[in-house]
Amino acid sequence: MYVIESKIDTNSETYRKNFQAMEALVEDLKKVLAVAMESRSKKALDRLKESGKLSAQKKLELLLDKNTPFLEIAPLAARGMYDGKVHKAGLIIGIGRVSGKEVMISINDATIKGGAAFPMSIKKSLRCQTIAMENRLPIISLIDSAGGYLPLQSEIFPDIDGGGRIFYNQARLSKMGIPQIAAVMGLCTAGGAYGVAMCDEIVHVKNHGAIFLGGPPLVKAATGEEVSADAMGGPEVHCRKSGVSDYIAEDDADAIAIVRKIVENLPDSEKAQLSRRPPEDPLYDPKEIYGIVSRDIATPYDCREIIARMVDGSRFLEFKELYGPTLVCGWAYIHGYPVGILGNNGVLFPESALKATQFIQICDKRKIPLLFLQNITGFIIGRAYEEGGITKNGHKMVNAVATASVPRFTVIVGASFGAGNYAMCGRSFSPRFLWMWPNAKIGVMGGVQAADVLVSITNDQNIRLGKPPLTAEEAQALRGPIEQNAEAEGNAYYSTARLWDDGILDPAKTRDALGLALSVSLNAPIRDDAYGYGIFRM
Repeated sequence: MYVIESKIDTNSETYRKNFQAMEALVEDLKKVLAVAMESRSKKALDRLKESGKLSAQKKLELLLDKNTPFLEIAPLAARGMYDGKVHKAGLIIGIGRVSGKEVMISINDATIKGGAAFPMSIKKSLRCQTIAMENRLPIISLIDSAGGYLPLQSEIFPDIDGGGRIFYNQARLSKMGIPQIAAVMGLCTAGGAYGVAMCDEIVHVKNHGAIFLGGPPLVKAATGEEVSADAMGGPEVHCRKSGVSDYIAEDDADAIAIVRKIVENLPDSEKAQLSRRPPEDPLYDPKEIYGIVSRDIATPYDCREIIARMVDGSRFLEFKELYGPTLVCGWAYIHGYPVGILGNNGVLFPESALKATQFIQICDKRKIPLLFLQNITGFIIGRAYEEGGITKNGHKMVNAVATASVPRFTVIVGASFGAGNYAMCGRSFSPRFLWMWPNAKIGVMGGVQAADVLVSITNDQNIRLGKPPLTAEEAQALRGPIEQNAEAEGNAYYSTARLWDDGILDPAKTRDALGLALSVSLNAPIRDDAYGYGIFRM
C-alpha cells in the first residue's frame, strides 16, 4: 500500500476557518451529550437515593471491565421529542467488555419517567437486539422500568416494530444461542415480566426488584386482593417458589457482581479471522479533519484527505484511480483490521457505479469488511447520462451494496441525499453500524434544490393555466418554508434523535469507533451462507 501524500495546507485561511467551524460543532456536541447523560431532576435523583438504587451511569461503571472502552449506541435518542426530557430515550445502550467478553448492554434509567418505555425507547431496544443478532453478542439487561408510557400506548404496542417485537426477538436470540442475562433492579410488569422471563439467567435484587404480569393496583382492581409488590413478585417468591429467577442479590452492586460472574462463566467464542496487521497511528493527526471538511456542505473536498487521517499509517491502495474518479475505492487497515473503503468525491456517474460494483464484489469474495464514507448528493442526471446507462449501472451498485454479506459500516461525513444515500449503504441498507458527523445533512435532496424544484413545478403549472410565472417575491415566499424545513429536519441532531443513525461522532474519534465496531463484528462469521448476488441488468 502507498502512503497518501496530503496536499492540505494547514496554515491556509480556508483550513483555519474550516477547523474553527468544525471545532465549534464538536464542542456543541460534547455539551449536548453531557446534558443527555447528566441532566436529571432533583426529585428523581432524591427518589433514587432514598430507594437505595444506583444510577444508570454508576451501574454501567461497575459492570464494565476497568479501563476498557464503551461504544454507546444512540446516546441522543429522543432528543427534543416528547417533553424534551426523555434523555437517551430512557436507556443507556452500547457495547463494552465485561469479564473479558464483548457484550451488548442495556440499562434502564429510572430517573427518567421511572424508566417508562416511550416509542423511541422501543425503537432503541430493537436496535440493541438487531446489533446483538448481527454480531452474535450476549445481551446484559439491567432492568428498572415502569413499563410502557400509557399516553402513547398506540405507538408502542401492536405494530410489527412495537414492543411485542422485543419478545419475538428474544425468542430468536435464544434459538441462535446468544446468551441473555437480566438483573431485576426495579419493577418488571406485564410485558416487562415476559422480557425478563425470556432471558437465560435472571438475577433478582432484594427489596426493590419485582416481577409480575399485573401490579398491585391492577390486581386490586381486577380481583379485590390487596398485596404488596414484594409479596407478589419479589425475589423470595421467584427464587424459592415460582422458579422464575435464578439468583438473589442484596443490592444493585451485588447484582452486577453476580452478572459479571455469569458472563465470566459463558463459553469463549471464537472470532472470525481476518488478515490482520499490527495497528499503527495515521501519519497525519486525525484532528486535522476539522480543517479539511468544508464548513459549507456544498463545497467539495478530497475524501482521500480524510482517509489519510483515519487509516493505519495513512496507507491506502486505491482501486481504479483513473476510472470513475468521483468515487474513491481502495484498501486500508484500521486498528489492524483490513477494510475496503468507498468514499465520495462528487456525484455518482455510470463509471463510478460500475467501479463500486466490481470493488464490492472483490471485497465480498475476499471476506474484507466494507466502509462507506458518505458525502453524496446523488447520481448524475440528464438525457446523455440516461442514454449512457446511469439507471442500470446505478442498479448494479445498489444491488451489490444490498447483497454483500461481509460486515458493512457507514459514516455520513457530509451530504447524504436521495438515491446516493441508498447506494452508499444508508440506514435502509442495514450496515452493521452507521454514524454521522455533526456537520452532516440528510434528506431526499438539499433545501435549495427542493425549493428550486417546487418553484419550477409551480411555474410549469402557471404556464398551463395561462398565468404569469412567479415574481421574485412570490418565488422567495415559496422557497423560504421549504428551505427552513429542510434545515430543521435534515441536520444530524434530528436524524440521531430518531435513530436514523447510531450516534454523532467527533470526526477525530471516528477511527477509534470503527476499530471497536470491526472487532465486534468478528464475533459473527465474516460472511454468511447467503453469499451471492441477484441479477445485474446488462
